Amino acid sequence: MKYVVLLLILVGLVSCGKQNKLEKEIEKIAVNFEVERFDKAFDTVTPEGLPQLKNTYPFMFPKHYSDAFWINRMADTLQQELVSESVRIFNDFTPEKQQITSLFKHLKYYFPEFRVPRVITSTSSVDYRNKVIVTDTIVLISIDTYLGKDHVFYQGIQNYLKANFERDQIVVDMAAAYAEKYIFQTDRKTLLDEMIYFGKQLYFKDVMLPKVSDATKIGYTEDHLQWAKENEWFIWNYFIGKELLFNTDSKLPSRFINPAPFSKFYLELIDNESPGRIGQYIGWQIVKSYMANNNVSLKTMLQADPSEIFNTSKYKPEEND
Repeated sequence: MKYVVLLLILVGLVSCGKQNKLEKEIEKIAVNFEVERFDKAFDTVTPEGLPQLKNTYPFMFPKHYSDAFWINRMADTLQQELVSESVRIFNDFTPEKQQITSLFKHLKYYFPEFRVPRVITSTSSVDYRNKVIVTDTIVLISIDTYLGKDHVFYQGIQNYLKANFERDQIVVDMAAAYAEKYIFQTDRKTLLDEMIYFGKQLYFKDVMLPKVSDATKIGYTEDHLQWAKENEWFIWNYFIGKELLFNTDSKLPSRFINPAPFSKFYLELIDNESPGRIGQYIGWQIVKSYMANNNVSLKTMLQADPSEIFNTSKYKPEEND
């Protein structure tokens, strides 16, 4: 037994050494960009300066809105308060820029065709369904959706949603948005399809955000993450026993995949303790197992069929004592 333990320790040390060497290589990649503070610019612009601001950021001013609309918006007290508070909390964006820089370096390493975009901060009247928008040339960050879960602006929003309105989620949401661009999965008909899709997304975060905790990557508290780990065997056997993996019931995503205050096993004690999106967590573990047991690249995994990933993952959680 002691030889097995020693072997595992040696394998772990070799793996850690390779990972450190890789991260040092990635760190050398040159990435240059400035965070453009459209929120600050709009906070101080005058009606006379509006044409210049529109010229600098034409994509921020839809053509079907007249100048009068934007001038009225400048004078709107609620908008003024929203912008001013966002600018105050994010007066220094340096920590976020450092995290975004690291993300871009990892993207450039794994996807050499990646081109560093313009990074622009703005406000969106707390449009939490579009916290980060990513295109080939622009990243738009709605900083008013990251002011802290207890901020007064978020009164009336469900706790399970605003729990991730924290500034440490900015780079996590960016990574998720980029994952969506690189994941190829034509159909998401079954619960397993959904699980694998989000498992791919979370593994993508593992690779792109190696310094971010697992709890932050999935948007759980540490307690919720620990619950998921301790109950992984039960969750998996529940899915198998209820024959849910290949089920196409449209209610399953709302029970186990979509944001929710808890997952819906229809078991009172379990439901009350469980975090939402538990199907994403299980999908994450399946993809991790697939990558550990198959010599494939990140790109290959992101484009692999869910059934292929599942069938060759050798995923089998262990029962807790």
